[in-house]
Amino acid sequence: MYRFLLTRRWLGLLAVAILAAVACVGLGDWQLHRLGHRHERNHLIRTNLDAPAQGAGQALQVGREPAADRQFSPVRATGRWDVRRQLLVRLRPFEGQVGYYVLTPLVTSSGPAVLVNRGWVPSGERGQAAPAVPPPVGTVTVTGRLRPSEPAAHGDPPPTGQVTRINVPAIARTLPYDVYGGFLELTRQEPPQGRTPLLIPPPEPSEGPHLLYASQWFLFAGLALGGYVVLARREAADRRTGRAAEPRTVAAL
Repeated sequence: MYRFLLTRRWLGLLAVAILAAVACVGLGDWQLHRLGHRHERNHLIRTNLDAPAQGAGQALQVGREPAADRQFSPVRATGRWDVRRQLLVRLRPFEGQVGYYVLTPLVTSSGPAVLVNRGWVPSGERGQAAPAVPPPVGTVTVTGRLRPSEPAAHGDPPPTGQVTRINVPAIARTLPYDVYGGFLELTRQEPPQGRTPLLIPPPEPSEGPHLLYASQWFLFAGLALGGYVVLARREAADRRTGRAAEPRTVAAL
């Protein structure tokens, strides 16, 4: 009764079911790999956020990005803000609003500067430039989470005094002094900077939806193969029913 499975039509259906199942298994495996990367990132966040702060001269190097396992580590630096070369980082969301990050070079007492994301400010009315947010004058000591450069921006250049990406090498080329690789997300400053900009909260470890998506893809793989089996059994049942009814039909004639 299952010889029909060797026909071109059913062999084609089998090939489609196998290909669909293999593709779904591959996508499920990809989601599991992403989950593994998320676990590694969560471990890095938990470990490094609680690490003791290191001085900028110890943790950073001029012109070189920080190592991947140093992300989110606290770094401390003392120096003066270069307000004249402060930049606004465009199109940054915060609690449902879109605004700017305030990126200011801190020229350290040892010489090189470090770029510091001092926090977030809202856009002005109708998307106009953010209000001025000058930092304190004089020597300050800041502590921030270490972050790597963002990818370089493409497309039309933004207005003067603004950038679309915190790409440290590109920004460093516009500054008259050496710049450490990577940048800091401000967490604390002495003396305090006031209520604005709003400090960026630390990242929250989360597994995301990867395990759910992986389960769904594996389920789809099973449905692809199971659907083929169900169709084949139904076809076989229909053929048996047809053959059983054929003798009765002939006898009635």
